[in-house]
Amino acid sequence: MSHQIGKKVVSDLKRRSKKGLNFAKKTMKNEKILYPKLRHALKYYLNNWNDFTHAGLFSAACDAVGGNSDKIVAAQASIALLAAAFDIQDDVIDQSLVKQKKPTVFGKYGLEMAVLLGNAFLIKGFKLFADTAKNLSDENRQNALDSIQDLLFQVGNAHAMEVGMKEKKKFTPKNYLRITELKGASVEADMYLGALFAGGKEKEIKILAKIGRILGILAILRDDLIDVFDIEELNSRLSVGDLPLPLIFAMQNLEIKKRAEKIIAKPNMNDQDVDKLVDMTLESKPVVLLKEKMSELINKGLKLAEELQDSDTRKNIQLVLSFMLEDL
Repeated sequence: MSHQIGKKVVSDLKRRSKKGLNFAKKTMKNEKILYPKLRHALKYYLNNWNDFTHAGLFSAACDAVGGNSDKIVAAQASIALLAAAFDIQDDVIDQSLVKQKKPTVFGKYGLEMAVLLGNAFLIKGFKLFADTAKNLSDENRQNALDSIQDLLFQVGNAHAMEVGMKEKKKFTPKNYLRITELKGASVEADMYLGALFAGGKEKEIKILAKIGRILGILAILRDDLIDVFDIEELNSRLSVGDLPLPLIFAMQNLEIKKRAEKIIAKPNMNDQDVDKLVDMTLESKPVVLLKEKMSELINKGLKLAEELQDSDTRKNIQLVLSFMLEDL
């Protein structure tokens, strides 16, 4: 059942994101990038770019307030471009050479090209966003510009705090949750702006913004937990000394730490090794509490979603929220 729910959630977001992503890809293809290596890096990224989450949730928020997402495709594309910029830069920060079995731009083209390409997406994304915001009322335009600056600065601050936490090797669940809450601002931006550009009422916009923040937090927590399950992702992170934080929390227990370090020290882990790490992680007290926090957030999000008028959108958002703890 959970597999079918997951497929339905992904299918809906892919459908919703298609026009915005195509617009964003076309926009970047039309840019004149002179240096061949950077041009190749752009082509490589566009060919492998399939992040449907941000553009899809923007569309869902639009529909939730009775809007027509087809009329604000340019705004949706700007959100996709900004998300791509952060994605490329995150790979540099995390030293991610491979993602989903494919080299990242950083892994394939190096630090300089990744930074420059991230900048290109950022510049184009903000330019397109500002242009589309001109179609809003004076008040909503100012709200849009203020909110995207504030929310994306929160995401940037979160990454800076995370870098500092890793440098000092002070990994506490409290700090981790604070960083995760700040990172959740990226999805809040998707849903707040989707509702704002669609002409939603103030109450609707606030509800969707809150749901967006919750979804952002849940998605990050879920991804971090899944990284313990994924042997390739786990090996990739271990190669640069970047353990998934749920595993780090589990290793605060000295007995678990001793057993986990013995497995991690192996040149090549097998599926049985990963199963042992998963069991250690999920059974540890900090991670049990983390999953309880996720359950609380899901219930809060479901309650907020009940206030949405559009029944189809309400059901889809509730489906996404409910899926966040599936198979964990």
